[in-house]
Amino acid sequence: MSGSNGTDESPHEHDDARAENVGSTAESAREAEGASAPTERFEAVEPHREVAEAGSVTESQTSSVTEPQAGDVPGPQAEAPQPAAAEAPEASGPVETQVDEPKTEATDQAAPTGADEPPTENVHPSEAPTAVIPVVAPGNRAPGDGSSAATDRLLRSQGEPDPAQPGPEQPGAPVPPTSTAMPSAAHPPQGDQPTQQMQAGPPPQGPPPVTPPPTGGPGGSGGDGDEPGKPGPNLPRRTIALVVGGVVALLAVFYVADLALSSGKVPRGVTVAGVEIGGMSLDAAEAELTEQLTPRLGMPVDVTAGDTQGQIVPSEAGIGIDWPATLDQVGSQPLNPFTRLASFFGNDEVGVVSTRDEVALSAAIEKAAAAAAHEPREGNIVFEDGTPVPVTPQPGQQLDVAVAGDVFAERWPYGDVSLPVESVDVTVTREGLDRALAEVAVPAVAQDLVVRGLDGAVGVLPRDAVGAVLSFVPDGSGGLEPQYNTEAAIGILAPQLAPSETEPKDARIVLDGGRPTIVPSETGEMVDWPVTLEKLPDLLKEEGDRSTDAVYKKAEPELTTEGAEKLGIKEVVSEFTTSGFEYASGVNIRLAAQEINGAIVKPGDTFSFNDYTGPRGAAQGYIESGIIESGRPGKAVGGGISQLATTLYNATYFAGMEDVEHTEHSYYISRYPAAREATIYDGAIDLKFRNPFDTGVLIQTIGTSSDITVRIWGTKTVDVQSVTGNRTNFTSPNTITLPAGSACIPSSGAQGFTVTDTRIVTDARTGAQISNATRTVRYDPVPIVKCISPEPEPSDEPSGGGDDAASGDTGSEDAEAEDAPAPAPESPAAQAPAEGGTEEE
Repeated sequence: MSGSNGTDESPHEHDDARAENVGSTAESAREAEGASAPTERFEAVEPHREVAEAGSVTESQTSSVTEPQAGDVPGPQAEAPQPAAAEAPEASGPVETQVDEPKTEATDQAAPTGADEPPTENVHPSEAPTAVIPVVAPGNRAPGDGSSAATDRLLRSQGEPDPAQPGPEQPGAPVPPTSTAMPSAAHPPQGDQPTQQMQAGPPPQGPPPVTPPPTGGPGGSGGDGDEPGKPGPNLPRRTIALVVGGVVALLAVFYVADLALSSGKVPRGVTVAGVEIGGMSLDAAEAELTEQLTPRLGMPVDVTAGDTQGQIVPSEAGIGIDWPATLDQVGSQPLNPFTRLASFFGNDEVGVVSTRDEVALSAAIEKAAAAAAHEPREGNIVFEDGTPVPVTPQPGQQLDVAVAGDVFAERWPYGDVSLPVESVDVTVTREGLDRALAEVAVPAVAQDLVVRGLDGAVGVLPRDAVGAVLSFVPDGSGGLEPQYNTEAAIGILAPQLAPSETEPKDARIVLDGGRPTIVPSETGEMVDWPVTLEKLPDLLKEEGDRSTDAVYKKAEPELTTEGAEKLGIKEVVSEFTTSGFEYASGVNIRLAAQEINGAIVKPGDTFSFNDYTGPRGAAQGYIESGIIESGRPGKAVGGGISQLATTLYNATYFAGMEDVEHTEHSYYISRYPAAREATIYDGAIDLKFRNPFDTGVLIQTIGTSSDITVRIWGTKTVDVQSVTGNRTNFTSPNTITLPAGSACIPSSGAQGFTVTDTRIVTDARTGAQISNATRTVRYDPVPIVKCISPEPEPSDEPSGGGDDAASGDTGSEDAEAEDAPAPAPESPAAQAPAEGGTEEE
């Protein structure tokens, strides 16, 4: 239809008419957010009621001035005359209608009730009465009215002043024209039909406007159109619903199609150790993984553990692939649509399930752990050429083998594994290190330390030797504590002050005129180093003269004269002599005898042959002589000493000494008493005895070119008797054939046997038996040794030439070989090898 809004400027006959924005709250909000112009919404009014309503507005509004009704908002424009309503623009198309909800009580109160005229039918829209719209200033709207913002913008766009701003009342002030909506001629409004929605703008020409029902109250406009009595826009919501429904349906179709197409396949985006298998069948996925991952088992994997690096081959470490478990964790097709959608844009790494040989894996990880582990390096100070050098603290690290094994078994397919390490903290801080360096170390090497002794002797600790005396340890509080090694300082200073000292001398017992004589002891005077160096820490900090005087003290001997007298060494307790050794052995025997001659064994002390004589080598004057080595006779420097050991053993045996350690020869030698002899070897076989008496004993040795005698001096308190048993359990010798030469000593052999010795000890004063002990000794047989020379080369020279032909004759034999009798049960040969090992004859 076409029409125009009224543009007459005649004021309305009701002074309290208010311009009202009839839009819904939701629409007003949308308008406030960016609509270009406010939209007014009106309700359709029946044609036959328009004139009546227009005529009754005056009474209704006049009464509302004195008695306000619900939904009315008074304002300063109450007395202002109102301009004529603007004509509604022509509708360009069919108008969408909506059935209104039943009007509320507030609406009924706002509508005029005195119009009883019969409805006018078939009235042309241009002839319809003009609708009067109450105008309400924006400032007079009720709080929360969503259309206020739109109304304000509309007023400002038309150049009207803001009604919300206070100002003096101006009677007769023009009221902004209101927009009207006319019913369509084709669709006359019927009762509660939906309202027409139109855009506010410049009022076009048209038929008189239709007056909508008064607003306000529960049934008025300005609320949500979905609520009862509040019409709202229907077209956008239906359109949105249709669009959303279409999108959902499309997505559902896509989801079902995607689920059907991917059924029975590996989920999209799945990777195993970086190998993409998403969308493949399980068989194809297994084949792809087997082809890609199996070679990695034999390839070295870089392993990083803290600050160390290495490599481990998985197959060598007992690692394999559990294919069924690996494929199981790939999973099935997900039903969650969001998960399926996300699979288009990313990967899902599931990893490999490994089999493990725990023993092999632990061995491989332990190697890595050994390489990775290192102890923490505490901060310290060392001295290099007399200069203190700080050592920066560095934390240590260690590897947990069990945890590292789990990590390697999980991460090996990726080719680079970082094993977790545990850091071992240090306790020394950099601040503590610097403090010790500045306060202790640097001053200590500033100059030499001088110790003055007697008779002008001087000891000097050079500054470049301070590092041997001064060291540092953590103090537990982040710093370093200095440590002073006085023994090292004494080692440097003592030799320099030795000329100023007098060594103490022990009392000695010498045999003068066949009787023991005591040589008195002497007291010495030595530097008391602990006292002298008591102030060493302070001396090393002195900035001036670093010198001090040595403190001396008396030094008593270990054996004083009084102590020697109390030993009771006054008579020969026992003695024993052996003979029959050859020259070289005699040299060694007499040399060792001089070492032990005059040895004193105090009550309760233990005597050791090897400890007392010390090394017996060429440097000490010993020469080569006979020994038993590896089952046959041989020669070595210091050989033949066992004869002195046998002689000493028998002397202490009859003196009543307690046997601590001794070893018989492996075979029997005729010049020694059976089951009462001893062998000896430097560093391997020793002879030890203990003095069980309250008095001391003195060892005296007497050596000649043919025999050796050992006497034990002391106080005789016991008598000792030896009883040798019969020889039994004879064994036959075997035969050994060796190339002729110096390494072969021939022997005719002898039988082995078993024999016992019983020692009976009685009290020398009373004759009472003190002890009775039997020792059983088994001797090996003496092997038959043959020295065979190789056949001589053919020669043109006549027999009986100048050089003797080589033969089995080795020439002259040593005295021990000559002393050996022919093999016999009671008289075996003297020279025969022991079964393995080495011993002196």
